[in-house]
Amino acid sequence: MSSGLYGVIGDPVSHSLSPVIHRGWMRDLGIDADYKAFHVRAGTFRDGLEALEREGVRGLNVTLPHKIDVVPICESVSSLAETLGAVNTLSRTPSGGWVGDNTDYQGFLDDFRDVSRGALKACRILVLGAGGAAQAVARALRDRGFVVCIANRTVSRAGALAASLGLPPEAARGLDDVATLSEQVDAIVNTLALGHARDAIRFAEGGGRLFYDISYGSVAVPALDAATDAGWRSADGLGMLVAQAAISFEIWHGVSPDRTAALKRCRAALDMAK
Repeated sequence: MSSGLYGVIGDPVSHSLSPVIHRGWMRDLGIDADYKAFHVRAGTFRDGLEALEREGVRGLNVTLPHKIDVVPICESVSSLAETLGAVNTLSRTPSGGWVGDNTDYQGFLDDFRDVSRGALKACRILVLGAGGAAQAVARALRDRGFVVCIANRTVSRAGALAASLGLPPEAARGLDDVATLSEQVDAIVNTLALGHARDAIRFAEGGGRLFYDISYGSVAVPALDAATDAGWRSADGLGMLVAQAAISFEIWHGVSPDRTAALKRCRAALDMAK
């Protein structure tokens, strides 16, 4: 099992529960290592990464807004990360380079299956956003046979993502269309940082349908509250965070950690922060 320094980089990143997750697993398994949150501002990824390399960081999780920017700096990437065009897990190589992988895809599927209670089969799902996380989410849903529609602030980015998935042009829409689109789908998955932007989206009456936000904690509250108020069954993405973290942890340390224990620690941390 690997020792050393690991962490998560993002902008913002102070809200991240990844240190709670990974440090807990390290304690549980007796791994002599540490995990920290590193604030790397948008547009400064290369400089930030070089600074962390000098500190001897051996592995990194990558979150908003760097998941696409990180791809060109990798010495190599997994076939899944290459297909998605997004990396959320970095591992240092003996030569000093980085190997990129994507654990969002499987982490999302693992948690979405649990949250949806297995009730969603080949139905229509609206994905909000077209960034790195949306690429993993939308492809995972399409690969499992769901009919996917993508809505984004910049319609051209939604169109590019839809085209990469082989979806028809009408599958790409703007956020102004969400109220109408939400009448026509069986579930919504939000990948947009609505909480960070203090933004809001109007939804049609949910009637108990599922609204799943891949964010968690205070940043997920605006979207979750709006969906709940409109009658949707809302769920945050804390389970996805734990699931994708577990895959990253196994890549770095060669052992599968206890996801249930991590989820309990995270819920406790969120409760204490209220």
